[in-house]
Amino acid sequence: MTQSPEINAWVVGANMGYGHMRAVHPLRGIAHEGIIAVGKNDAADEMEKRLWARLLGAYEFFSRSRAIPFVGKPLFSLLDSLLHIPAPYPIRDLSHSTFQVELLASSVTKGLCSGMLEKIGTQHFPMITSFYAPAVAADMAGYDQVFCVVCDADLNRVWVAKHPDESRICYFAACGRAAQRLRSYGVAEERIFLTGFPLPVELLGEDLSILKEDLSRRLVRLDPRGRFRAYHGKNVEHFLGRDLPRTNAERPLTITYAVGGAGAQREIGRSLMKSLRKRLSSGEVRLNLVAGIRPDVREFFEDARKEFPEAAQGVYVLYLNDLFAYFDHFNALLRETDILWTKPSELSFFCGLGLPIIMTPTLGSQEKFNRRWVHEIHAGMKQENPDFTDQWLYDRLADGHLAEMAWSGFLKARKLGTLKILEVLRTGSFERGDSPLLR
Repeated sequence: MTQSPEINAWVVGANMGYGHMRAVHPLRGIAHEGIIAVGKNDAADEMEKRLWARLLGAYEFFSRSRAIPFVGKPLFSLLDSLLHIPAPYPIRDLSHSTFQVELLASSVTKGLCSGMLEKIGTQHFPMITSFYAPAVAADMAGYDQVFCVVCDADLNRVWVAKHPDESRICYFAACGRAAQRLRSYGVAEERIFLTGFPLPVELLGEDLSILKEDLSRRLVRLDPRGRFRAYHGKNVEHFLGRDLPRTNAERPLTITYAVGGAGAQREIGRSLMKSLRKRLSSGEVRLNLVAGIRPDVREFFEDARKEFPEAAQGVYVLYLNDLFAYFDHFNALLRETDILWTKPSELSFFCGLGLPIIMTPTLGSQEKFNRRWVHEIHAGMKQENPDFTDQWLYDRLADGHLAEMAWSGFLKARKLGTLKILEVLRTGSFERGDSPLLR
């Protein structure tokens, strides 16, 4: 955890899936009185808590609804229409208000985020949040130091105030596409900081020492035939300051499959276990199934382990009933991970850690843009049929493509988001670097 004793801030997340809380977790060292989860903090009254509970329940229901025969896709399209992000081109002025913007402003006027506003009003510290509602609410209340972390590669107009030219909200953008979208929504250039997504600093190390060590070992496991090494060995030596090891047998190839906060697409984990069961049984591969804090997902994964007992010894199910403890264990697990398999959510930006991303089908407009961004920087791929993972995945290993994805993500995605955000909070600006090791 990054400690920055000279900075005190109100750090605010939202229990809407994992993404918004995962984005502020690396900032817990500066959080005055701990991280606030809107709707669940002590200052929120029962009416506001019930409102947030209904919003979360609706979000999870619609996220899982696609699996419902006949009516699933129409139900999901209702949610997706509210979160729709317009096409990026042609670049145009999109600063006019929308239905979603008006609805949010009306909800804030009726008391949404009122508990949070009461709490942050007790001490005048900067407020940093990873969800649009607290940022807009604080801005409407006249709070003058509001920072908002954008958790996706693109975003809906609802993230920006009704009158962007009058707003004081500053934004931390995860990538250039998100920064461009903020400009089209009317956010002034001086209020946009292209920092990158706030990744866990415990996975970086001093001068990226931990990341370089983990990546050098990972690249060997992802390149069993040396195809990647033949093309990029000198490049690796230049940026990592070391040659790749010739062998790396301290552990088998390890895949981590992470289910989102709504618990959708859990069945893919079972398919992976079934397809890879012979390799899991022989110790050739290891599979981490991440249930997060959802006991129903853990139960599903544990039932799959019982269904394929020959594979169970090579499968680890990560479940904890505390969200922040889960984040800590998940981050530690990534150091022992070679392939991150997940929906294209906020975890897409973890490709900056040199993790190739295998992406499940998208759930929502923002995930389509995340997937597009991952493809643009060549840091991941859409999953093939999970039932035949033991075939196509090993083809991608043999030709060195997964190693190339890991390397491309490391070079092209920003890694220092957490440190850059702290720099902005401390000084009001940050130094931009062109080197892949300084972004």
